[in-house]
Amino acid sequence: MSTLTATATCTAHAATVEKTGEVVAQPLLAQRVAWLTGLARDITARIVAARWSVADLDALVSGRGLDGRVLPSKGWMAVRRLGWGVGPRPGVYVCDRVLRCAQEQAARALRLALHRRVMVSAIVASWPRDPGARTDTEWAALRAVLPGGVSAAEIRNRTRQIRAYLDAHEVFPADLTELEDPPKVATQVVLAAADRQLLTLERTGERGALLRVRLPLVEFPASARDWAWHVLPLALPPTVAPEAKLCAPTVRVSKGRVRVDLPFQIPITVAPATGHTVGCGFDWGLNTLLTGTVGELAEGRETSDGRVIGDGRPLAYDARGISAKLHRLRAERQHLTAKHRHQERLLAQITPADPRFARLAAACQRIGVEHERLCARIRHLNKALAWSASRWAVDQAVFAGATVIYLEDLATLEARGRRGRANARLSGQVRGQIVEAIRHLAAKHAVAVVTVPARGTSRCCPRCGQGTSVLTHCPAPDRLTEKGWTWAYCPACGLSCDRDRAAAERIVSRGLLGQNATRTHRSTGARTIVTVVEGNVARARRPRKPTRAARRARRTRTDLHPRPAARDRSKNRPTPKRPTRTPNNLTNTSAGRSANNPADQAMTSSRVPDRRTVPVPPPASGGQRPAGHAPKPGRHQPYRTGHVRNSHHRTGFHHAKATPVLTLTEHRDSPKQTTPVRVA
Repeated sequence: MSTLTATATCTAHAATVEKTGEVVAQPLLAQRVAWLTGLARDITARIVAARWSVADLDALVSGRGLDGRVLPSKGWMAVRRLGWGVGPRPGVYVCDRVLRCAQEQAARALRLALHRRVMVSAIVASWPRDPGARTDTEWAALRAVLPGGVSAAEIRNRTRQIRAYLDAHEVFPADLTELEDPPKVATQVVLAAADRQLLTLERTGERGALLRVRLPLVEFPASARDWAWHVLPLALPPTVAPEAKLCAPTVRVSKGRVRVDLPFQIPITVAPATGHTVGCGFDWGLNTLLTGTVGELAEGRETSDGRVIGDGRPLAYDARGISAKLHRLRAERQHLTAKHRHQERLLAQITPADPRFARLAAACQRIGVEHERLCARIRHLNKALAWSASRWAVDQAVFAGATVIYLEDLATLEARGRRGRANARLSGQVRGQIVEAIRHLAAKHAVAVVTVPARGTSRCCPRCGQGTSVLTHCPAPDRLTEKGWTWAYCPACGLSCDRDRAAAERIVSRGLLGQNATRTHRSTGARTIVTVVEGNVARARRPRKPTRAARRARRTRTDLHPRPAARDRSKNRPTPKRPTRTPNNLTNTSAGRSANNPADQAMTSSRVPDRRTVPVPPPASGGQRPAGHAPKPGRHQPYRTGHVRNSHHRTGFHHAKATPVLTLTEHRDSPKQTTPVRVA
């Protein structure tokens, strides 16, 4: 057993002063929390600015304090052992626990800078001939000196940053401190470094908690009398399980509301790294965001000719509409950025006494506010897309009986040519969010998440030659002689399918056949496979259990779907009168109708189908509904049992189409099944 840590954001709408019983409304509570975060932010910013030098960063890298002892893992203790303590402003009283919180946040900011420092040094040491297009040899040399887990998007961003510095100064930066200014400090209080002298947290039922924290009563407190204990009731979201353990939160103010980022831990079962027989592989597609398939190891997997039997049912999460919307929003953001910079240059050329200064300043401020709103909209859309796609992927793996999910390693995924332009619409940040969300959700179901090398997954055929038969890419299956990138065709074995589907089959094959080479990162716990093991993938059709009508027809040797008898079109009888479609047609005796006459009964609407589909069952547990499940019935939205216009309506996200989640594990759960599997 292990623990899974997550964070839930709560809102404190009011508080109560513990000593006097005074009820503090939300505006006053937000003001007092803002005073606390301002005091902590001032101390943190002064520590970071004072230690933003090569010598201090080297001292932090060495891992030794002034007395020669090893630096502890807690940030505030490491800062004090290095002698970097900074007190509050003169005349301001701040307790020692608030100093701890500020020092902890400063230590985290400086330790994050060490990672960027290593990246900058590695990129400068292996600077390519053409920074815009590295060769395979240059990529291999750069990967050899970079730490593990660095994505291609991070490398490109740092390369552009160093290139801009090189163009401006005509020399490479000596260190990160020359390339960047001290990092900005967030206006928040990390209460994880405090103890009971600053806060207490206890749970009050399944959906409630009480946060007891000391807050200043004035902006600049002069003594301990200017501080008071406040009790903040919190409403926990449904994602926090009743058995979850609550941890010390982080408090901040956002848009006039007090936000409490509350971490919680839940017990989970650790998924094994090896020993998987059924896996689910997903490819980062061009047509769709995620394209997956289910694969199962054949019985001859122990031999040298390893083989994987793939599920013939493709899985697809189509996010082209959302991707186009994000692309439009990013273009609008770039336009606003260019306009904002142009107005800033105009303001710098005139003096405040100029009559045009006030008008330009107001316009520049309006554009800045609009730019911030647009950035927040893009962030929220990216987050919603990432969690929707991850819930759908985990649901597919769980309902298919898979114990592992294989993804392409983003650190080895480098796009070139047209694929690079298409991948620009879904940046590495969104894909990174999806990977982290899949790992989080899969851990709750004891499903392992492993990354495999991405090079060559769309190039070779997954059915023949173990990766030696090169695929021909074309626009469509009926245009095999034209050049394209949507469809894949193998001239050797005749395989014709979507390019992303073929890549997903190779991904699950690499994962299942090379699972013995799985490596787990010591600090992050991420699992990856570096060794590429190729194998053939055969497609199988699932045996369908015959229905009761089919068994009866086989036993009686009758036709299951008999042809209806032909209608007699001869005019040998009078045309019957058509009854009216009114509720009183059975009692309307003036028209000569009778309730005992079948011809006078109310006609059934022709829109009622003969067979109705069964709705997807609701989730077994409470909380946020996962993608792939129908919403719970209510007063305004009951279950729909008829046909629906959009068959992909259960995605959990607007403008997204996804393969519905179906339970297809009957043939694996039964050990005595003798029905053969048809292999394509």
